[in-house]
Amino acid sequence: MSNERIDFPRAVSLAVHELRTPVTVVSGYLRMVLREQAGPLSEKQRKMLEEADRSCVRIAALVSEMSELGKLESNEVALARATFDLAAVIAELASSMHEGHDRDVRLDVRGTNQPVMVTGDRVRLSAALSALMHAAVRERGEPGVIVVECSTLTHTTPPWAVVAIGDEPILTTLSDAARATPPPFDEWRGGLGLALPVGRRVIEAHGGALWSAPGDAARTGSALRLPLAAS
Repeated sequence: MSNERIDFPRAVSLAVHELRTPVTVVSGYLRMVLREQAGPLSEKQRKMLEEADRSCVRIAALVSEMSELGKLESNEVALARATFDLAAVIAELASSMHEGHDRDVRLDVRGTNQPVMVTGDRVRLSAALSALMHAAVRERGEPGVIVVECSTLTHTTPPWAVVAIGDEPILTTLSDAARATPPPFDEWRGGLGLALPVGRRVIEAHGGALWSAPGDAARTGSALRLPLAAS
């Protein structure tokens, strides 16, 4: 028997392959039953099956994230390269985010009145930013405001676009970390799937960095930097 140890990207690829088919089959049969193709359902049965179907959707999303994570780890992802306004993306994401409203937690977007141009994969970077905003709102345990601040550092090499997410008192500390080697990022959190690990690798694949706020604010505060597009 070989003692060769399987590498992480290969293990993830294998897990995705083994999980994708049964999840698709279970989801397909659940929806057939919900459409009453096997006979009428009681209200109680329908509620139970709908909950099972929602769980299948969550598992399918996790499988897709596993696939993306494995490809990023093995450098198999071909990132799109287009120049776009990062500030406009942030404003759009924040305006469409409704999580936290039931707990009176809201997002306050700043620094998006002027374009902040970056070059890269808009879809994947948007997903990374959305995950960071969701994480900040989700982890806040009391009513209040999460600030999302977009700024630039133009006297560095390269010049950076900087996005800081968190409570007002920690924004300056978060943004200042972009000038040097940023601290680490806490990416392994329950309830968020693999969105944060995937997001970190997407940002790093663009030549950027992602970091957490210091101390107790680490779970609600984070920041990232991306190279500004050439003028």
